[in-house]
Amino acid sequence: MFLPTTLKEVRARGWDELDVIIFSGDAYIDHPAFGPAVIGRILEAEGYRVAIVPQPNWRDDLRDFTKLGKPRLFFAVSAGAMDSMVNHYTANLRLRSNDAYTPGGKAGFRPDRAIDTYTKILKRLYPHTPVVVGGIEASLRRLTHYDYWSDKLQRSVLATSGADLLIYGMGDKPIREVAKSLRNGFNMKLLRGLRQVGFLADKEYVERLYNGKTIVLNTFEECAQDKHKFGENFCHIEQLSNMMECNTTLVEQVDDRYVVITPPHETLTTEELDHSFELPYERAPHPRYNGKGDIPAWEMIKHSINIHRGCFGGCSFCTISAHQGKFINSRSERSILEEVKRVVAMPDFKGYISDIGAPSANMYRMRGRNEELCKKCKRPSCLHPKLCPNMNNDHSALIDLYRKIRETKGVKRAFIGSGIRYDLFDDSPYFDTVIKYHTSGRLKVAPEHTEDRVLKLMRKPSFDLFERLNSRFNTLCRREGLKYQLIPYFISSHPGCEESDMRALADKVLGKLHFNLEQVQDLTPTPMTLSSVMFYMGENPYTGEKVYVARSQEDKRRQKAYFFGGTLPEAEHRRGAKPAARPANKASAKPQKRGGVERSGKKIWK
Repeated sequence: MFLPTTLKEVRARGWDELDVIIFSGDAYIDHPAFGPAVIGRILEAEGYRVAIVPQPNWRDDLRDFTKLGKPRLFFAVSAGAMDSMVNHYTANLRLRSNDAYTPGGKAGFRPDRAIDTYTKILKRLYPHTPVVVGGIEASLRRLTHYDYWSDKLQRSVLATSGADLLIYGMGDKPIREVAKSLRNGFNMKLLRGLRQVGFLADKEYVERLYNGKTIVLNTFEECAQDKHKFGENFCHIEQLSNMMECNTTLVEQVDDRYVVITPPHETLTTEELDHSFELPYERAPHPRYNGKGDIPAWEMIKHSINIHRGCFGGCSFCTISAHQGKFINSRSERSILEEVKRVVAMPDFKGYISDIGAPSANMYRMRGRNEELCKKCKRPSCLHPKLCPNMNNDHSALIDLYRKIRETKGVKRAFIGSGIRYDLFDDSPYFDTVIKYHTSGRLKVAPEHTEDRVLKLMRKPSFDLFERLNSRFNTLCRREGLKYQLIPYFISSHPGCEESDMRALADKVLGKLHFNLEQVQDLTPTPMTLSSVMFYMGENPYTGEKVYVARSQEDKRRQKAYFFGGTLPEAEHRRGAKPAARPANKASAKPQKRGGVERSGKKIWK
């Protein structure tokens, strides 16, 4: 059975009360790739009565927020699988015309800053019921952060939303502890003793915390007045989030309150991760969406397999390590192969697994050779500036897993759709295996840029390594008689990237290597990434090095134009490309027609 989404479904289970009600900005897809479903199933397995309210209407009489009544324990709120602002706006601050997490791909079914909007409504309707926020939007906005859409620093989402508690990172462990602590009623003292949570406290409470295991960050007001104070905060936060064992509590004053962030849990064990993936998911969208169109995100992943969490690449622009963690948390081979069999049994499966993947496809079971050294390490990346000599980058376990998946009855082909880190293998047979058996004709890799000074700021390897990979790829394809394509990803407007760097990129990639680019993007500075901090500060917070930043939308468009053979047309240069207006801070300031056809009477930009 699906988790209930309506009062009728609740009553069909014979329940007269719910323990937890989850509000989500995404459509409800009961599958381990979607966070609200995972949280709901974990709580259900612990014996709690759980319901989900997907994409509640926040504009009308708020009946979606009251239809299931008040839960016995707490409301849980997630913006969904994406930050709602990234979901809504392009890097040029244009409204997107679609939403991959909504039936029919329709836009307009979630508000801007969904955590704030949903939580404020719930606290207004049910002021005495705890609200616990989580998911990537809450996680990456847990402390003072640069917000690209308002072009200024924003307070912790705890302060702006009024939530009682925040769970950051992957919530498998903390959600159990939160529910257990609230089982006998709201007791903030118990909640404050948990790991991997955030909350607001008064000065008296915080003064009792000051010890050798507490770092007091610069206040929000200090950061707003001095960018270097904000940079200092970021360095502390990133270093602590990349530690294998962390027992440090972070404290940051916001107005007359204090945001307290407790230390994270250790990485899940294989058994714990297997448990999360093996809960009784229906592995499908809820029947309420029948006849409303396909959900693009579901169509993309329904025949794919996620083999691990975490990424130790540490790319400056990426939020994966900040949310999932740097250390790899791998599923067991048994669990993965059992899921392959479940995919094979799906009625619409035609024999092709779309992706055996993860945040980076080829980090399965990779760890440090000596984990005592890892426990002392604060490096944000195990790959930059070079592969850590302590990293065991043996691909043999992954190659063996691929073989067993290929041999599973009903599997014709199993592809690698996730990007691979080509700076993780050299003479390993991994690359040959992927090309021969697991490429659908297009192999994705992400060099991101060509110029070393930009790549250094991105924490990416030299472009020379990509050129060697390209040569090896072409040689292998010729030898095997394969007409495959190598698909590189590139980013424009990253801090430190000037127009001359984009010109050099175009010369190398379009000219020398003759690629026709399609996997390209203009940087969107997302919260809690080094790239967003450099974008805001105009310098590297670790070194104090000044970096050029393409801030105006005209400069960003001009840089992106090099991907397609040159700059913007000369007439547009003379005319001056009009920058897009930044979105209003409040979702209510921008009326939207439910269904995403029109917004403020203007045609939606693609």
